[in-house]
Amino acid sequence: MPSSVVACAAALTLAVPCRWPLSVAGNSLTGRGGCARQRDETWDEGERDGVGSEESQRRSTTLEGFRVLGHAIRREPGIFVLSTLGSVLFAVLTVADAWVLGWATDHVVIPAFETGEIGAGLLWAVLGLFLGVAILRAVGIVARRLGAGVMQYRMQAHTRRAVTRQYLTLPMEWHQRHPTGQLLSNAYSDVEAAWAPIAPLPMALGTVVMMVIAVVQMLLADVVMALVGLLVFPLVLVANLAYQRLASPLMTHAQGLRAEVSEIAHESFDGAMVVKTLGREGEETERFRAKAHELRDVNIRVGRIRAAFDPTLASLPNVGVLVVLAVGVARVTSGQTDAGDVVTVAYLLTIVSFPIRAIGWLLGEFPRSVVGFRRTRAVIEATGSMPHGGEALPTTPVGARLEVDGLRYSYDEEAPLLQGLSFDVEPGRTVAIVGATASGKSTLTSLLTRLVDPDGGRILVDGADLRDLAHGELARSVALVPQNAFLFDDTVRGNVTLGAEVPDEDVWAALRAAQADGFVAALPHGLDTRLGERGTSLSGGQRQRISLARALVRRPRLLILDDATSAVDPEVEARILATLRHGAMGDGDSTGGSDTTLVVVAYRKATISLADDVIHLQDGRVAGRGHHADLLSSSPAYARLVNAYEQAAHEAGER
Repeated sequence: MPSSVVACAAALTLAVPCRWPLSVAGNSLTGRGGCARQRDETWDEGERDGVGSEESQRRSTTLEGFRVLGHAIRREPGIFVLSTLGSVLFAVLTVADAWVLGWATDHVVIPAFETGEIGAGLLWAVLGLFLGVAILRAVGIVARRLGAGVMQYRMQAHTRRAVTRQYLTLPMEWHQRHPTGQLLSNAYSDVEAAWAPIAPLPMALGTVVMMVIAVVQMLLADVVMALVGLLVFPLVLVANLAYQRLASPLMTHAQGLRAEVSEIAHESFDGAMVVKTLGREGEETERFRAKAHELRDVNIRVGRIRAAFDPTLASLPNVGVLVVLAVGVARVTSGQTDAGDVVTVAYLLTIVSFPIRAIGWLLGEFPRSVVGFRRTRAVIEATGSMPHGGEALPTTPVGARLEVDGLRYSYDEEAPLLQGLSFDVEPGRTVAIVGATASGKSTLTSLLTRLVDPDGGRILVDGADLRDLAHGELARSVALVPQNAFLFDDTVRGNVTLGAEVPDEDVWAALRAAQADGFVAALPHGLDTRLGERGTSLSGGQRQRISLARALVRRPRLLILDDATSAVDPEVEARILATLRHGAMGDGDSTGGSDTTLVVVAYRKATISLADDVIHLQDGRVAGRGHHADLLSSSPAYARLVNAYEQAAHEAGER
């Protein structure tokens, strides 16, 4: 989907330096009707959902989950240490509560029953101990939760920026293979799922310390009761393992379904006009409902498993406490232990059960985390990014010289689209590219702006191969205006400048050159008028003219128009092209200018006739080149093509 990267870059409010890495004035960046390269590797279903076979996923989830957490710890070690120390402090003081409770029972409560009196000093000592433990434990809770939250949100922000930067780096052919909904899911729900275990991680680590201290203290208090209480541990571990085995594949499936629901929703919203004009609302609603209900059913199954797991996990330690109390009463009666030791062991057993549950919460997040991490890493580690050289283009205002040498490109190896295409355009000249549908015209414009790289041959601007230019160098000299103009939900000024520091005088000059100054001046707030999402408040022709002004304001030395005025009436189109060729800005300004080299993909006879030269593409090669009138007389194939376009346009106008 050619617009996927634009939609993602516009939808994600992240710390990305620019909206687009190339000077592109619209969003139709590849050939209309073209398909993604069939020879390129695509994800199989298992990789697409971020998982392999169910059995291998069950075996590796826990280990890979800890590896995911290792990435976060290595990136944020300071915050991790802070949150872990806070959790350890909480754990130690929680166990200290049991010691304070036992000490108070032996030295305050029981003597009070025996003597009928409570010493003021002992009472204040007990209150002081409990208050001190409570305050320090609260400090540990704050440190643990604050550290875990900061660490989690930092990792989410870092991963989202990395994913979005990669989206802008990967070539368009990669985006053609991945729907916009999936890309949004990668940058949003997958990122959240990947780092969800960070929240319970410090608690789980702290509770391990709590468990060790508690078990040691239980053994020191009374070995027999400690061993009786610890018999519940194997049962708790079995319950955790059963939960992991049952819930893990369902959570994995649910994460994949979330991406599919996002894809369907985005596609339906993006194609709202088609859906409504063809009366397909019911079918689209049903398509979304079916997938949403599938996701609902999977989540309900997970919920049912958890609904059985949580009460079981909570009840096992309570059963252990009852058994310990029964054994403890018998041992106190026989004089083998003290009542304080019974209370201490029983309380410690309730504490020991909590670490097991906390670790269970951590492990319960691993299935979704592993899937989300795999899906985001698949984007970040995707191959196909375009390497750049170190060459620079001249900064002269003179138009650029374009040379295409032996260009080859194909979407399918068995059906090459461009085969040894060669031509050149001298500085300041206007060349029209004419060819039948699917002859490779729009693909050629993508190659000329290096949205994709050719399979063979070279494209040179001022003698420099595009692949040898430094990053951003091509965008400073070359601009593409595609047929399908993309406008942001921003003001007219914002859509023309895209955040660049451009004086309003230059903005108006570009709008005049694009024949857009009249309707912009008539808008309620002029340049400050917001255009709505995708510029829905404007007509198709107006959107195209704003898109053209966006390119002109950057004063490109090579301007490529891919049927960029198709929605503009012929009279306005003729004025636009005349301005581009002669630099007549109305006030002597030179945005664009007469020296700009123009490459125009054209269909209308009036447009083609304005060009200095016409290149006729046929079967991926140059079938003819010359002036429009000369080709009409010398090339029957060209004449039939141009006359067919004119006849089709005439019939459409009559209707």
